[in-house]
Amino acid sequence: MYYNELCGVKVSALGMGNMRLPVFNDVEKDINREKAQEIIDYAYSHGINYYDTAYRYHGGNSEFFIGEALSKYPRDSWYLASKFPGHMIVKKENGVIGFTSGLAGWPDSTVPKVFEEQLAKCRVDYFDFYLLHNVNEKSVAMYYDEELGIVNHLLEEKKAGRIRHLGFSTHGTAETIDKFLTRFEGVFEFVQIQLNYLDWKLQDAKSKVEVIAKHGLKIVVMEGIRGGRLASLPEAEAAKLAARRPGDSAARWALRWLQSLPEVAVVLSGMTTLDQIIDNVETFAEPNPVNEEEKKLLFEVADAMLSWVPCTACRYCTEGCPMQLEIPKIIAAYNGVKNGDMMASYSLADCDPSMDPTRCVGCGACTGICPQNIPIPDIMKEFGEMLKK
Repeated sequence: MYYNELCGVKVSALGMGNMRLPVFNDVEKDINREKAQEIIDYAYSHGINYYDTAYRYHGGNSEFFIGEALSKYPRDSWYLASKFPGHMIVKKENGVIGFTSGLAGWPDSTVPKVFEEQLAKCRVDYFDFYLLHNVNEKSVAMYYDEELGIVNHLLEEKKAGRIRHLGFSTHGTAETIDKFLTRFEGVFEFVQIQLNYLDWKLQDAKSKVEVIAKHGLKIVVMEGIRGGRLASLPEAEAAKLAARRPGDSAARWALRWLQSLPEVAVVLSGMTTLDQIIDNVETFAEPNPVNEEEKKLLFEVADAMLSWVPCTACRYCTEGCPMQLEIPKIIAAYNGVKNGDMMASYSLADCDPSMDPTRCVGCGACTGICPQNIPIPDIMKEFGEMLKK
């Protein structure tokens, strides 16, 4: 295992994600603790020292499990990261928060109580790394809310030594990330983003990396294999990679691409089986980044896998739109959702009518001026129907 620097500490280049642990009968909450412990033990014995979890993973049981699993090892030999679920809360009165989305039905709480609960579940006195969970166009208002004071409370916890390093995860756009970091300049020390060679173009991850680097921060990677999609490629695309490096798995190609990015400190992988972690640990035994020829091949594979509307974001279409729609941004979200990434729909914030494809009146002012000849009204209509499902 090789190591990188993150926030001044030496972390394993491969981190253990705890969102996809083995379970019984496909029930998210029912972690197969014996198999999961075997994976954690293998990770630890092979040099992985960065472990990532969150309040909601495995229906709340991931924190319980990882706290128990790591307790057999010296506390100063591993780093633990967890996250505050601000993207799944609703503000109530007197500092009380309720939960929504994947946490709907959970008892009301407060920001301090959630943090205390997480420490107790994880059996620790402090978090090495702590993140705001999923800062995006819809959740950012909750994190900005001064009365609720999420960021201020976490800074107090950091001052007290119960958070060593503060960051945030995000599925937001590069613009949202830039605004958030600018507003809280100097507060956050690292950023966790979805990053892989498919999303380099699909989610404009390239711009996100550039924005984070501009603020002088390192990146923790999530979805480096895109939920397994890049581990099981279409037969024709898998054959291209196999012809170039016959002994490498498709997953190894994806992880080696991430090794080529100097901004990346840790690559998280949610490893469900022992075979997966064995392969990944071998991939990170030493740096072996893809070369320029291999990068080109991977981007060819990515293009072949995408159902893609070729918008170049020239913005000609927005100049004559009577509804003042942010058409290029809507199309970017459409491309994401069309290719199986519902996270891309987060950019369609409810409070921003310019990002609502259903407001398109189908006048056609955009189509006559689009250099790519994109049937924009048809896409707006299709996207609106997709979002209703």
